[in-house]
Amino acid sequence: GALAWVHARAYIDRVREARSEGAMWIDSQDCLVSDGTFEAAIAAAGLALQVGLDLANNKVWRAFVVARPPGHHAHRDRAAGYCFFNSVALAAEVVTRCWATPVVIADFGAFHGAGTQQIFSSRGDVGYVSVHQYPAFPGTGGADEIGDDEGLGATRNVPLAAGSDDEVVGAAFESALWEVCGRLRPRAVLLAAGFDGHRDDPVGGLGLTDNGYGRLTATAVRAAETWCEGRIVSFLEGGYDLHALANCARVHAEVLANSAVDSAPRS
Repeated sequence: GALAWVHARAYIDRVREARSEGAMWIDSQDCLVSDGTFEAAIAAAGLALQVGLDLANNKVWRAFVVARPPGHHAHRDRAAGYCFFNSVALAAEVVTRCWATPVVIADFGAFHGAGTQQIFSSRGDVGYVSVHQYPAFPGTGGADEIGDDEGLGATRNVPLAAGSDDEVVGAAFESALWEVCGRLRPRAVLLAAGFDGHRDDPVGGLGLTDNGYGRLTATAVRAAETWCEGRIVSFLEGGYDLHALANCARVHAEVLANSAVDSAPRS
């Protein structure tokens, strides 16, 4: 099916078959397959497929997809960082196949989305922008990683020191996103929205606040309004303090919704 557009069939089969072995780790010690894991991961990917099709067919132009497990660490052929199937990558693939025009994926999770970058690193029609803590898991996302082959220059990583606050992260995100959008002129912006960079998060090490995430969201919306007639779809990624996660997701959804007024595409 469509999932094989972004993941190797042998890998999809491996995740499916792992469920019959009882609880077991695959690929890394943070990816446990237990009863229901495959079904949950497939359901999350199914939401990504549907929203990608709806966006491509002008049925939606702004959405926030809240699903688990997350996806941006999942590579084409392996699981990583609690991620099995890469939802934002699948949506990007659907949209580019339907439109034959570029999209940009913008990732503001605390940890680099190495899987998303790997899937599209040699593609010139899918841009990837990431601001993240560095050095940190998964050890990728250096500023020298800018894509290769036809995708050279379509990837922009901004590694940040632990403790970076709203101002530092916000300015870095805006600069990088404007740079890549200006180069690719995308028809949609897709967000990998991780809230593990909140200062209360026990796993991430950045210093963002609720308001900082509102700023990041507003920046992405302005980019979408500048280049994409406002088209923007967001996918929930990390976040490990439940109170901070709930507050940040609410702020994120409110900014997406409030900025939607009178800005829907006319075509």
